[in-house]
Amino acid sequence: MSRPALREFEQAARARLSSHVWDFIAGGSGTGSMISANRHTLDRIRLRPRVLMDVSRVDTGTTLLGDQVRAPVGIAPMAYHQLVHPEGEVAAARAAGKAGVPLTVSMFASRTLADIAAAATGPLWLQLYWLRRRDVLLDLVRRAEEAEFRALVLTVDAPRMARRPKDVRNGFAIPDGIRAVNIDETLMSASYGGQVGESAVARHAREQFDASIGWADLAWLRERTSLPLVLKGILTAEDALLAADHGVRAVIVSNHGGRQLDSAQPAFAALAEVADALDGRIQVFVDGSVRYGTDVVKALCLGADAALLGRPLLWGLADSGDEGASLVLGGLAEEVEEAMALMGASGVGSLTRAGVVCPRAE
Repeated sequence: MSRPALREFEQAARARLSSHVWDFIAGGSGTGSMISANRHTLDRIRLRPRVLMDVSRVDTGTTLLGDQVRAPVGIAPMAYHQLVHPEGEVAAARAAGKAGVPLTVSMFASRTLADIAAAATGPLWLQLYWLRRRDVLLDLVRRAEEAEFRALVLTVDAPRMARRPKDVRNGFAIPDGIRAVNIDETLMSASYGGQVGESAVARHAREQFDASIGWADLAWLRERTSLPLVLKGILTAEDALLAADHGVRAVIVSNHGGRQLDSAQPAFAALAEVADALDGRIQVFVDGSVRYGTDVVKALCLGADAALLGRPLLWGLADSGDEGASLVLGGLAEEVEEAMALMGASGVGSLTRAGVVCPRAE
């Protein structure tokens, strides 16, 4: 089957989705400048290929949080997949399993953890925000354990939700028929029912997210689960080192896809700083406008163990469900293999800092 270009998936998704849903998925916070800044940073990094290397066989496989995967790629957490396709996260799980990469399931998934797990053939990680109701948080963790999820991903860059002008302008709310089915309905009510000049999703975050937590609180969660803990939203060496000191197994270098602190540095601008500081103590992942195989190769050269894909997965789902998502992931995997071969790298361990040129910050 012919594989459409990624831009075609984006165009198809935009045509299929309502303008309010598209704005919710594609929009950023504040000025919106971080969306383009993430991509601009990636585009300015250049590769330094080596030649006359034996790349007759290229192995893209690696180990992430103890699990063997087919490529140094994962799927970043995104809420409410049913916004783009009726099968939602179940379709995403099938596509991720086919690609042999981990899927990070949002705590605000629109399909149950059990249904997602039943469809999955690859590793599942559960993303969490720290709720004021710790009993609800712990119940989610217990159900993730029962469904054999492999890790917990705690988002730490959102003590409050940043103002996202498009959602405010649209009075965005989660549409009827779509719900965060893994959380008690009474805790989610603020997300539903639009109001002009206010984002219902932001209203819910104000009511339910606990902005008082600190590093010491991580011990409470770690003591109550055997699942490895990953922190998402790290942009500094200082916080990366604190994460390692507090028993975290991996960090995700991320500026929340440009949806939180406006003018925060792009993830790929912070990646080398974080990886150098950690020096292999724990694993490092990165997200933020990852689109192509060369992006993944750049991430590995800068010290990441994997790059996480975000919005393009939703584009594929919107286009044709798990088939579209599989085409997106399959295309990315093929591009990673090709880019590694052309870099002279027969395995992911061959990609080092010598493989990139990073221009000075503008």
